[in-house]
Amino acid sequence: MQQSQAITRKSASNLALAFVLLPKPKRDAMSALYAFCREVDDVADEDSVAVEQRRARLAAWRTDIRRACDGGTPEFPVNQEFQPFIQQYKLRFDLFDELIQGCEMDLDTQRYETYAELERYCHRVASVVGLLSIEIFGYQNPACRTYAVHLGQALQLTNILRDVRTDAGRGRIYLPLAELQQFKVTEAAVLRHEYSDGFAQLAASVAARARNYYRLARETLPAEDRRSMVAAELMGSVYWRLLRKLEAKQFMVLGPEPTRLNKPQKLAIIFRSWLGFALGARASNYGPA
Repeated sequence: MQQSQAITRKSASNLALAFVLLPKPKRDAMSALYAFCREVDDVADEDSVAVEQRRARLAAWRTDIRRACDGGTPEFPVNQEFQPFIQQYKLRFDLFDELIQGCEMDLDTQRYETYAELERYCHRVASVVGLLSIEIFGYQNPACRTYAVHLGQALQLTNILRDVRTDAGRGRIYLPLAELQQFKVTEAAVLRHEYSDGFAQLAASVAARARNYYRLARETLPAEDRRSMVAAELMGSVYWRLLRKLEAKQFMVLGPEPTRLNKPQKLAIIFRSWLGFALGARASNYGPA
């Protein structure tokens, strides 16, 4: 587990943060999953490498994770560490394949015309991670899979709002072009990091969509699986707080300083999540009606 844990420790990811509430066996499994996700995402995002080289590397990761799923001998150290957990939790290759397809979309697609197109991308890069994660967490009610899909959409839309400037710096605009047109925001303005009332209204409409997914996740989490979903619920709480912070700042996300939660804020959320878990709280700490 050395390589996977090193990748997890190095990251400041909110996903890695959520592992703190898990028992060690599941924490190790999630570290291995996180390391895999981090590796394939880094391949897709390595702009200094030619697109076709990145495509070939992602194909190699697809072949290697298939070996791990099929009981073969994977070549990549991260997959070697991950394989026992893949077998233990019966993680399916088709989900890994779909995740890699999401990474491949970043090689070819820099614009999304509609929410339908964007949500297909969000499903692949976020909801699929949720579907893999809940197999590790363990659940009784199949409705947990719907919960994972909704929460993944909510988290990814929040990420997209936070990272508009970073993505624009790489020539990417994830906000749907149909929405830009509706609010009279041009692609050029986003790429130049120009804030406007129209952009604030556009971002608010995306936030409203994210809020709806938080609500759906909250409503579809089965009561009998709430305790086992404690790490996912922590993720929901962290990203919900981030969304609220973006809203409070009127989506001033085009400046040089990204909006983040500071360490005390994250620790407070962890404590509240742990306390709610310990006291048997029946409601999610996000997406209130």
